[in-house]
Amino acid sequence: MPSLRAPLSRLFTVLLAGALAGLVLALAVLPGGLLGGQVAKAALGAYAELPAALRTPAQPQRSYLYASDGKTLITTFYDVNRTDVPLAEIAPVMRQAIVAAEDRRFYSHGGADLRGIARALVANVRGGGTEQGGSTLTMQYVRNVLKTDPTRTAEERQAATEQTVGRKIQEIRYAAALEKTLSKDEILNRYLNIAYFGSGAYGVAAASQRYFGKAPADLTLGEAALLAGLVQSPDEYSPIDGDKARAVERRAYVLDSMADTGAITAAQAAAAKAEKLTLHPTAQPNGCTAVAQGHDDWGFFCDYLRQWWLAQPAFGNTVKEREQALRRGGYTVVTSLDPKVQQTAQQQATAVYGYDNKRALPIAAVEPGTGRVLAMAVNRHYSLDGNPAGQANRPNTVNPLISGGDSVDGYQAGSTFKMFTMLAALEAGRTLSTGFDAPAKLPTRYDAEGEGTCDGKWCPANANPQWMDGYRMMWDGFGRSVNTYFVWLAEQIGPAKAVEMAQRLGITFRADSDAAFAKDNAENWGAFTLGVAATTPLDLANAYATVAAEGTYCTPMPVVSVTAANGEKVAVGQPSCKKVLDTDVARAATDAARCPVGQQSAYGQCNGGTATSVDRIVGRPVAGKTGSSEQNATETFVGFTPQVAVAGIAADPDDSTDLVGSPVQARVIDAVARVIKTAVSGQPVKDFTAPSRELAGDPQRPKPQPTPRPDQPQQQDRGIPSDILRWLQNRRG
Repeated sequence: MPSLRAPLSRLFTVLLAGALAGLVLALAVLPGGLLGGQVAKAALGAYAELPAALRTPAQPQRSYLYASDGKTLITTFYDVNRTDVPLAEIAPVMRQAIVAAEDRRFYSHGGADLRGIARALVANVRGGGTEQGGSTLTMQYVRNVLKTDPTRTAEERQAATEQTVGRKIQEIRYAAALEKTLSKDEILNRYLNIAYFGSGAYGVAAASQRYFGKAPADLTLGEAALLAGLVQSPDEYSPIDGDKARAVERRAYVLDSMADTGAITAAQAAAAKAEKLTLHPTAQPNGCTAVAQGHDDWGFFCDYLRQWWLAQPAFGNTVKEREQALRRGGYTVVTSLDPKVQQTAQQQATAVYGYDNKRALPIAAVEPGTGRVLAMAVNRHYSLDGNPAGQANRPNTVNPLISGGDSVDGYQAGSTFKMFTMLAALEAGRTLSTGFDAPAKLPTRYDAEGEGTCDGKWCPANANPQWMDGYRMMWDGFGRSVNTYFVWLAEQIGPAKAVEMAQRLGITFRADSDAAFAKDNAENWGAFTLGVAATTPLDLANAYATVAAEGTYCTPMPVVSVTAANGEKVAVGQPSCKKVLDTDVARAATDAARCPVGQQSAYGQCNGGTATSVDRIVGRPVAGKTGSSEQNATETFVGFTPQVAVAGIAADPDDSTDLVGSPVQARVIDAVARVIKTAVSGQPVKDFTAPSRELAGDPQRPKPQPTPRPDQPQQQDRGIPSDILRWLQNRRG
């Protein structure tokens, strides 16, 4: 098989031979001292002209994404499969092999081996054999840098390999300049980190992994000789993509050459040549659809991180520059993904619904006080693979079902939005003991028509009058999820305050209709407190994390640290937090949020909840809220401790008219609670701080309220009655 390395044309060979032969003759007749002085002067002059890439290499390198432990590899990003390693991490036999194969006089010449060039030119002019290049390792390094430099234009990169006398002479000058400024070992290290070894592997680190599945420090003599033999014609000799027999022949040549140079003995060479070629091909993952085997659920988090990266000015002025930085910059990214929390979240999501179920349970976990995203799970494979006809997003999808964006607006989260009304009321001066005799149906000031109205006004109702009606304060109004209490409370302070509170805590209105209502008619959005706006598990978890952090909002953050290829930390990844709530207000809301999960408030005012099983599962101080949308189309639970907030929403991502049904609520509650338990496992037990007496108020009730027996099953949050949805649809036209 002929070599794929393009031979010099006969005319170019003759011209180059004449030019360089003349240079060799001129240098040969110069006095020794003058020769040294002239070369040094020429080299220093050439160094002043060196391209920046030769002074400070900026070659494309693969970026690595790790989980929060800094060890578990999620995936890598690259245009070029390459990673720099120091010379000390490359096996000595690999260094010896490359010198023996490509440049035996490497440690004795000054960058351009004129004797070798002349010998190669004579051989090439005579013909009849394999073309000889005559380029030293230093010259090859110069050529490799210039033809791959990402800062140069395509035309400039192409010119670096043109077969012209001028290009060759410039290459010699640059090589001589480098030899005057860099040590031989540094040049060798740079060469080994940029040379192409075939099969998509650039540099010895990538090649060691690609062919043998090991680090370059662990290469054996035979393996090193094989890799060194590839660089002359990597595509032809590659034992994976090329000719394995020729790769073995080339390995034998390198071993003999090593013996000739004295790097190894003839016996060692013979033993290595007798070894059977054993490969362990390892393909490096590239991008979010190539996450670690068996963990394609990590792809949703990976995609969220990538979107975050593309918005960071630290990685470039444009999205294109930031994308290029991720794929070519050689970054080491330690993400916030906690493998244990992620595993539990994925197990719980798929326990509720299988991968092929049209319904989904996206779950997100966030750390209060930092905003770091610990887990993003859903019963889907993050994959570009096709789906059966009629199954748009299952079992494979790359849509952001957990975080929202693109075509994903989110899902109604029902009564979990009562938190925003409660916070707004507390901030407006109301106390936790604010009482109201909640009726089964509540006539409001909002005009409405049709069924479910009261004298032309919207008239919301309680889903479970027997359990919800009666005198309520914030504690049991929240614990029992009393619709008429919270619609009344929203009227007292104005619905716009609840809308603004939700936005302040990070709720994003991705649906156009929600965004328009929030912007133009928030004061008349009476049903907002009942969770009719779409949201995502990530937004909801982070909003409740703000309450858990006693009023400190942190922008969701998918990374812990980012380190550049040169080892310097990039100034990103630090929590971006601000105080958005008074501490006592947040503590008061948390105190009421103890009621739904079966725990007791600091003032002893909880008397029933919609998620009482959470107390038993988590086994430490916890708070939270259930939510059911109209006719149980979606079921939601969000829970939190001082160390983690987790939200899950059961929904059909492709069909909002597909009702998940009330029976799944208990399973959603159980799933989220178990994720919380995993997240806090091994961490110290932390209690919530009680709110002030001032914000608690005077919790006097006109009559005692019945407390469920310990063995009484928890009540369901039955969601929004149908008349509310009809009213909302009428309001939106």
